[in-house]
Amino acid sequence: MTHSYAPEHTPPQRRWTQFIRYFSSLGWDVDVITPVAHEPHGRRTLDRRLAGRAFRRDIGSSGEQILRVPYLRHPVTRWGRLADHCFSAAASVVAGTISRRPDVVVVTVPSLPLLAAGYLVSRLRRAPLVVDMRDAWPDIARDARIVRGAGRGLTERVVSGCQARAALVVTVTYGFAEILRNRGLRNVETVTNGIDTTVRRLLPPPPADREHLNVLYLGNHGESQRLELMIHAAALARDYVQLTMVGHGVERRHLISLAQRLEVPVTFHEPVQGPEVSEFYLDADTCVVSLREDWKSFDATIPSKTYEVLAVGRHVTAVVRGEARRVIEESGAGDVVDPDPEAIAALWKELHADRTRLATGASGRDWLHSHADLDGLSQTYAHLLRALTPHGGAA
Repeated sequence: MTHSYAPEHTPPQRRWTQFIRYFSSLGWDVDVITPVAHEPHGRRTLDRRLAGRAFRRDIGSSGEQILRVPYLRHPVTRWGRLADHCFSAAASVVAGTISRRPDVVVVTVPSLPLLAAGYLVSRLRRAPLVVDMRDAWPDIARDARIVRGAGRGLTERVVSGCQARAALVVTVTYGFAEILRNRGLRNVETVTNGIDTTVRRLLPPPPADREHLNVLYLGNHGESQRLELMIHAAALARDYVQLTMVGHGVERRHLISLAQRLEVPVTFHEPVQGPEVSEFYLDADTCVVSLREDWKSFDATIPSKTYEVLAVGRHVTAVVRGEARRVIEESGAGDVVDPDPEAIAALWKELHADRTRLATGASGRDWLHSHADLDGLSQTYAHLLRALTPHGGAA
C-alpha cells in the first residue's frame, strides 16, 4: 500500500518498483494498492490508460497487480495533500478488503493516513503488518508542527501505536532504527534506499574550464529542504554561479518570488524524468543535497536523491548533518557545508576557482556498490518478509 506508484516518479515509486521487480522474480504474487496517478500537481495530467482508473486493476511492469483508488484533486499545499491522503487512505481500506487475501501487508510511509489504513487492512485480513518507514515519523511531524495542540499528541500516539503493533518496522537509516529501539520497539530492521546503477551511467567529469559554476538542485521543493538558502547563496555568488532548480513542491512559488525579488540568476524547471534527468546532471558542475538543520529528526534522514547523484558521479554540495553527512564524507563525493548562505557561496567560489575538485570520479558509485547494492537490499527485504509467513515459506 503506497500513496504513489508508477507511472509517477517519486521516492516510494522508485523504492518499491525495484523491490517488487525482485519479489516477482522469486515467483511471488504482489498486489499494489495506490491512488490514480496524480503527482506532483494534485490532479491527473496523464492519459487514463497510464494514470489508471479507480477500482480498476492494471498489470505492472513486473507482473504485479495494481488496484487504483480514487484521489482528491487538491492544491499543492501541505493541507491540500493531507486531505488527499486522507481521502485515498479511506478508499485504500475498501480496496484492501476486496484484494486477494495477503500473506503480508506492507504499507510505505510518510503518508500517515495510509499508515492507519494499512493497520486496518492487516487486522481485517488477519495478516502481519510491515511498516516501511522511509522518513522519521512521528518525529518529523513534531518538528514541522504539522499537527498542534491536542491533535499532535493524538497523531504521535497513532503513529507510535501502529509501529508497536506491526510485525515489523523497516527503516531506511540505521539512526532512526536506533531511535525506535530506544523507545522500546524490538521489531525493527533497516533496509536502506538503493539505486540500480545499471540504469544510471557514470558521467564524464565537468569541463575543466567554464565561465560560471553550474549548480543544480533536482528534487522536491518543500519545507524540508530549506532551499531559500540556495537562493540567498546564489545572490551572493551571482558573479560566478548559475543556479538551476528542477522539480515541484509546496515552496516552489515562494522560491520563484524570492529569486525574482533578489534578481538572482536562477532558472526554474518543471519536474523531468528519463533522459531529461541525465541531461541536467550532465550539464551540472555540482548538485545540491539539502535538509533543514532545525529539525532534529533529519539527523537520521538521508535524502533519496543523494544516491542518484552519487551514481552519476557528480560533486555534491551537501547541506546536511547526521547520517546523510556521514554518507557524503565516507564516499568522498562532495563537500559538506554549514546551512549559511555565506558559507555556501564561499564553497561555490572555491569550486569555481579550482574545478579539479569537481572531478569526483567513481568514488560515489564505489560507495553505492559497497553499501547500497540493490540486489543485496532486495534479498534482505525478501528474507525479512519470508520470516513473517508460516514456517518462513514463500510469501
